[in-house]
Amino acid sequence: MKFIQSIKPGIPKRYLLFMAALVWTFAGGMLLFKGISLVSEIHDFLWLRMVMSIVGGSIFYILLFSKISLKHIGRILGLKNETPCMFSFFNIKSYLMMGMMITMGVFLRKSGIIPPAYLSTLYITMGIPLSLSAFRFYYHGFNFQRLINR
Repeated sequence: MKFIQSIKPGIPKRYLLFMAALVWTFAGGMLLFKGISLVSEIHDFLWLRMVMSIVGGSIFYILLFSKISLKHIGRILGLKNETPCMFSFFNIKSYLMMGMMITMGVFLRKSGIIPPAYLSTLYITMGIPLSLSAFRFYYHGFNFQRLINR
């Protein structure tokens, strides 16, 4: 067991929060970029679609992603090891969910089941809560000392 501990890529909890923030930023940014790049294929009701994306993304954040990100932050702060593995910002269930979401997104884009105009709305809607969750991780990373001294 000591051998495994000696080779694991351990980082302080504060940096683990920043690792999580970077992953969520990448995922949210990629979805926003893909969604915005597909906007050129939208010819009707562009403003309505954008408003729907912002409202939908905000609702997803409030009802789902804020709880998920807070749960991950609490788990990271509660880790017993002061230098946990740099991949422990997610638990196994979250890695599986992330893999499923990526697979589903690629499938939807490649299959053509959903027209690009609607796919752009979906991508933007999902990119918003991911990006907002990333900001929450950054906030907790920057305020780490204050949070653990409570």
